[in-house]
Amino acid sequence: METLESRTAAPAGRDLPPIRLYNTESRREEPFETIEPGQVRMYVCGVTVYDSAHIGHGMSAIVFDVLRRYLEYRGYQVRHAQNFTDVDDKIIARANREEISPDTLTRRLIDEWLVDTRALNILPATVYPRATEEIGPIVAMIEQLIERGAAYRADGDVYYRVRSFPGYGKLSHRQVDDLLSGARIDVDERKEDPLDFALWKAAKPGEPSWESPFSTGRPGWHIECSAMCVAHLGGQVDVHGGGADLIFPHHENEIAQSEAALGQEPFSRFWVHNGLLRLGDEKMSKSLGNMVTLRSIIDRGLTDAFRLMVLQSHYRAPLTYTEDGLLAAERGLARLRVAAGTGAAPVGIDPVEPGTGETALDDLASSATLAGMAERARERFHAAMSDDLDTPGAVADLFDLGRAINRARGAGAPSDVYAEARETLVELAGILGLSLEEPPTVEAGDAAPFIELLVRVRDDLRAAKQWALADRIRDDLAQRGVVVEDGPGGGTWRVAR
Repeated sequence: METLESRTAAPAGRDLPPIRLYNTESRREEPFETIEPGQVRMYVCGVTVYDSAHIGHGMSAIVFDVLRRYLEYRGYQVRHAQNFTDVDDKIIARANREEISPDTLTRRLIDEWLVDTRALNILPATVYPRATEEIGPIVAMIEQLIERGAAYRADGDVYYRVRSFPGYGKLSHRQVDDLLSGARIDVDERKEDPLDFALWKAAKPGEPSWESPFSTGRPGWHIECSAMCVAHLGGQVDVHGGGADLIFPHHENEIAQSEAALGQEPFSRFWVHNGLLRLGDEKMSKSLGNMVTLRSIIDRGLTDAFRLMVLQSHYRAPLTYTEDGLLAAERGLARLRVAAGTGAAPVGIDPVEPGTGETALDDLASSATLAGMAERARERFHAAMSDDLDTPGAVADLFDLGRAINRARGAGAPSDVYAEARETLVELAGILGLSLEEPPTVEAGDAAPFIELLVRVRDDLRAAKQWALADRIRDDLAQRGVVVEDGPGGGTWRVAR
């Protein structure tokens, strides 16, 4: 299992360019400066667990995984919180359809998310708060907002008073009055203003609910993230991330309620948003029936190719997913693995570009020449990564270095000529979380009875609510290519392909 200690770290004394990062609020790149020197408090909005994760979720998770990895490489200690929204109208509706409790549904989907993201080589967050386990901090923040006149009660509900916050609209760069036109706003005569949003909702029959000073009910969506930042990151954060679709209203509302409750600004030093994912010429959506799940990528053994595909597009730009694009990334990955000495070129893929092999040995005859190319690739790589996480530029540097190594190999150069360049290639790829190892192939064979035993033991642990031990079994099996899936009758397993 990969740990912080085992991951690549910047060599001491290496002179690297200062990091600049685009801030959605200021609409410009800014020098990366943190609230506390050397420490990064990073909060990334997680999934609402009412269905299996799709590749749009995977794209966002990869983007923030790479940001975290690079910050840690540069010496920062990153405390990364990513929430699970586990109480929501869609969750309640699906649980009712399946005739199970919302908690049973969300635990199943949270387990699935953790398995899927591990398969994508995404580092686990430092903490995964769940809305249903943060009711105390949520209620406390709502009480603060009421005391400060930023919120009001209405028949058991509590609403945020939007016009009480002068800076409302500063993230999305829109005027308050302009927001009334074209916005999806719940019509409720109890609101003082149509823009006001719910912090607490009185319970309806059959819904999960909790006691509070306002009513028996449940939290609104926006308040959970603000309360979690206080509970797990100390309030103000250095980086707050998510998809561009969250800028308004979710993140706009987070700013308003957090800065009003804390009496401090900015709530987040940097607002970082990834672009959205499209399938060909259309948006991916359940209504169109064109969802591509993360599981479908994992089962095909194309997780590294999907990561590479994401990295070849700038994180703030929309990403167009196509089958051809995914397979092209897989072919590119094969070339990098040949250069790294960890794989053989698949049939039909020539790692040496036509016309380059005959002269390569003369051009790259010495290890010093390739070592110099490796150092230049390293410099360009860090220049790109320091410039608002320019992963397309960084990946291009990997391919340039890999091409030079493969040319030398194709011309018959001995391995010691390109050994140092290979080490650099593997190191830089590792910073991106990109594995150049051939993925293991797993066959159950004689291990099947032991896997079955572990799955049954895990069922018993889950029944006893020993979640940490149950998760450890699931994660260790996933590391070995065995996927455990939970259902009404208990766990089942299969070998990932």
